[in-house]
Amino acid sequence: MPLTPSLWSPLRQPAFRGLWLCGGVFFIGNGMQSMAAAWLMVELTGSSFLAALVQTAVFLPMFLLALPAGVLADTTDRRRLISGALLAQVAACALLAGVALGGWAGPASVLFLVFVCGCCTAVLTPAWNSSVVDPVPREEWPQAITAVSIAYNAARAIGPTLAGLLFARLGAGWVFAAAVFTTLVMWESIRRWPPRAHPPSRLPAERLWGGTLSGLRFAWHSRMILAQLVRAMAYSAAGSALWALLPVIAQRQLGSGAQGFGLLMGCLGLGAIAAALVIGRLRARFGLDAVVGASCVAFSAVMLLAAWVRVPLLVYGAMALGGAAWMAAMSTFNTATQASAPPWVRSRAVALHIVASLGSFAIGSAFWGAVSDIAGLSMALSAAGLLMAAGLLLARPFALRVGAAPEVTQGTPWQELFVQAEPSLEAGPVAVEVAYRIRAGEDRAFLDTIGRMKAPRRRDGATFWRVYKDLGEEFRYVERFIVTSWADYLHQRARATVADHTLEAEVRAFLAPGESARMSHYIAER
Repeated sequence: MPLTPSLWSPLRQPAFRGLWLCGGVFFIGNGMQSMAAAWLMVELTGSSFLAALVQTAVFLPMFLLALPAGVLADTTDRRRLISGALLAQVAACALLAGVALGGWAGPASVLFLVFVCGCCTAVLTPAWNSSVVDPVPREEWPQAITAVSIAYNAARAIGPTLAGLLFARLGAGWVFAAAVFTTLVMWESIRRWPPRAHPPSRLPAERLWGGTLSGLRFAWHSRMILAQLVRAMAYSAAGSALWALLPVIAQRQLGSGAQGFGLLMGCLGLGAIAAALVIGRLRARFGLDAVVGASCVAFSAVMLLAAWVRVPLLVYGAMALGGAAWMAAMSTFNTATQASAPPWVRSRAVALHIVASLGSFAIGSAFWGAVSDIAGLSMALSAAGLLMAAGLLLARPFALRVGAAPEVTQGTPWQELFVQAEPSLEAGPVAVEVAYRIRAGEDRAFLDTIGRMKAPRRRDGATFWRVYKDLGEEFRYVERFIVTSWADYLHQRARATVADHTLEAEVRAFLAPGESARMSHYIAER
């Protein structure tokens, strides 16, 4: 029996090892920059709201840009996309360092430049996430994704701790200068180990707007993906309070400086690393919903403790538990999303996960910062903790599960396109009709079965879907759906999964003896 690959087996691949190490350095630099910017804002203004806005400036670009960036990652040269974004981030980081070192830093300039850096990271993230596992055999992808997660969470522990030490001794400017160096390290890794080119396809490439709409349409009509996105959004919106108000907790609750803030961040990161080492076994034993439910309870308790306890040792220990809970829940959402999306939309599914989690994180950070300024730190954290616990109510309507292999494996279309002359790719809309003459007396069962076709048809590209009964011929029904263009229809046919074809076979099983499903295509002329 072959051995199951270990967590570290992907690191035997030199290219993956190099990308993993350099990515970890980049993550450390980003963590250092975020910590220094948040603490600098506290020193400059003393405002909880403005300190929390740093998290918004870091993560709001993910909400705005991740999905278009995911489309670009699927349709353009990933090496050029990543390299260009990294070089733009180097320039923004260098300007931020210069402003801080020159003593010209103000709240507006810091927030603006942090936002620019966040935009660059948002543009490169889907492309980097989809290319970092390229050098690894497919059967080791889960281990590679976990290794990247460990590097990211280790960086969240190391980066703020290093930033706290450097900030206390040399000031914010040198922390921002270190972020310039870590970004250049990432750029060098992409130059040395560039992503693989996209495989050639006979289908026309999707354009940015069309690809964005198809990603959104897929998520809305895929019950699995939608449930994961809703749960991630709710968890992140409530949990953002702790992350956004961490510098205020360090200053007001614990009476510590930049080093204490860095230590709080480090405890969160260490807890996340510990959870990453065992999360796979926990999910296999208890299931996705149980892991997420326990994480909600644990993180809620951590926020309530941080709201009212002023004993540093207890707060630091609680942060480690909070980091473990955060990692367990967010990695579960991420893994379920990636495993439930077919190849054609996987990058966009990952981007939508980023939009849901980090977008709500960014908006939540600003909201909880405002609540803290109005009602006080303890009340803000208490309200967030109760909201996090209330998220358990989403488990029934939005149950989590991972898609089975037939649900994510693309199949072969049922029949060839029998058209005299294919229209141009831009021609449309295209109406498709599939006629069925079924056995007598099975109308209700047929309609119940074919009704399940609505979700996959709409998910893969149809803008309209309906079933009609023929008034002139008994037991004859017509399925009709509309696609925006001929190019979109070709994409729709290619996107159907093995599970979709199984469902089509169930529908065709109702056909009367000697009958077959008859497909007709119509192109709009007026």
